[in-house]
Amino acid sequence: MTDTYDKNRADGTQTIENAGIPQEFLSFTVGDAEYGVDIMIVREIKGWTEVTRLPNSVEYMRGVMNLRGLIIPIFDLRARFNQGMTEAHAKNVVIIMAVGERNIGLLVDTVSDILTVNNDDIKPAPETETANDADYINGLISLENRMVVLLNIENLFETKIIERSIAEAA
Repeated sequence: MTDTYDKNRADGTQTIENAGIPQEFLSFTVGDAEYGVDIMIVREIKGWTEVTRLPNSVEYMRGVMNLRGLIIPIFDLRARFNQGMTEAHAKNVVIIMAVGERNIGLLVDTVSDILTVNNDDIKPAPETETANDADYINGLISLENRMVVLLNIENLFETKIIERSIAEAA
C-alpha cells in the first residue's frame, strides 16, 4: 500500500488524486514532542515490561520481547532521537507496528490520540541542515495549540538493523 500523504510535489503542493483524502494517525509523545504514525502500521499497544537486552546492539535498541511466540525488537524512540535513554516505568507504552515484513516495538512516553486529518492539512517538513532528518519525517499536522510530527518509521529504523536484531535474538 502506498501512503497517499507523502505524494506531495517537491514544491509542497499536492496532486489532485490525494487532496482532501482523510488519513488516520496514532499520535504519541516522547518528552514534550508529539509524533504520529499511520494507524495502518500499528498492530498493538502494550504497557512497558522489561525486555531482554542483546549484546552489541545499537544503543537505541532496548532489547527484545516475546509476544505470543514472535520475537519483537524494542526500540527507544527518545534514544533514537539522541535525547538519552528513556527511564522506563509502568506508565511508558510500547507501540507494536509493522515495518516492511517485520514487527517492531517503539518505547514512547504516552499514546495521545487517533487523529483523522485530510491530506491537504498535512504540511511538508521544513528544510533542515541534516538531510537524514527529512528522510524520517513525512509531514507536520498543526492542531489547535500543538504540532504533530509524522514519522517515516521505515526510514527511521533501517531494515538491516531490525533483521540483525531478530537474528541475534533467535
